[in-house]
Amino acid sequence: MRILVTGSSGQIGTNLALRLLEDGHEVFGVDNRLNTWTDDFRYLLQDLSQHYPAFPGGIGGVEYPPADLVVHLAAHAKVHQLVREPHRALENAVMTFNVLEYCRQQRVPLVFSSTREVYGDVRRFEGYGEESADFAFTESPYSASKIASEALIYSYARCYALRYLVFRFSNVYGRFDNDLRRMSRVLPLFTHSILRGEPITVYGGADKVLDFTYVDDCIEGIVRGIEELAVGRIGNETINLAFGEGNTLVRAAELIGAELGVEPRMTMAPSLLGEVTHYVADIRKARDLLGWTPRVPLDDGIPRSVAWFREHRSVHPEDDLPHAVDASEIGWKAYATPPGA
Repeated sequence: MRILVTGSSGQIGTNLALRLLEDGHEVFGVDNRLNTWTDDFRYLLQDLSQHYPAFPGGIGGVEYPPADLVVHLAAHAKVHQLVREPHRALENAVMTFNVLEYCRQQRVPLVFSSTREVYGDVRRFEGYGEESADFAFTESPYSASKIASEALIYSYARCYALRYLVFRFSNVYGRFDNDLRRMSRVLPLFTHSILRGEPITVYGGADKVLDFTYVDDCIEGIVRGIEELAVGRIGNETINLAFGEGNTLVRAAELIGAELGVEPRMTMAPSLLGEVTHYVADIRKARDLLGWTPRVPLDDGIPRSVAWFREHRSVHPEDDLPHAVDASEIGWKAYATPPGA
């Protein structure tokens, strides 16, 4: 199968492209930056956030190789950056529109990467199933851009018979995630700081719970979705892909410290503006539709992730520099009193 992957230079895009190649598929990528991890597949440098008209065979007048299916991962994915620069949320929606127009004109199905951020602060819900998402509870411009993109996809399915799968990811970590100059992901940032003997800040405090997903589990779920969508066994579904178990950031930091042989020095701080403070995915739908079960709990994923980090850092010692999130540019999250409380 010929598969077009947007956002092919990112963590999920790179891991997915390499897995698809291993499985015998042809892969062509699109990204607005160079892939620093591998040169094993072809890709085009293109900014998909421009207001391009879609032409047959490509976007913005640029010809793409023929594709049988598109995986759309490209997005501005830094939640805090979009709090500071909300116009990038609109660019995310424009990217999705451009890709949808390509899929509509080429009549190919779409796999879209959404996020657990669309649920907002799900502590207000009884459960964490896919039907719980509600645009009224989005917490940030980033989450709004993702739920808006989902709405565009659902509309194209109804208007133009587009076949799709939407996957909602949750805190994917592991291989190819430690480019801290580009994106401060929490687990590689903790690893970086603890390894340097520096204190870490746990935004959201000891009670912040997230559902961490090892990258191989995420990729396995996407690949199964691609295969099922391509042959028409499933379609037009929105599916959570996560481990299905909550862990505090404190526990994640302790596991990293144990792997490094360093006692982490932690400072507790309020959550940053736009952050979700509690999420555990209901993954029954992924199990039922895809026959998919995550296999790497945090206790096993952290050692793998730390090993990859140390291996990469040994080759790139120039990355061993101080790094911090400037919370003063973002602001703290304020909690409204729930009605009737």
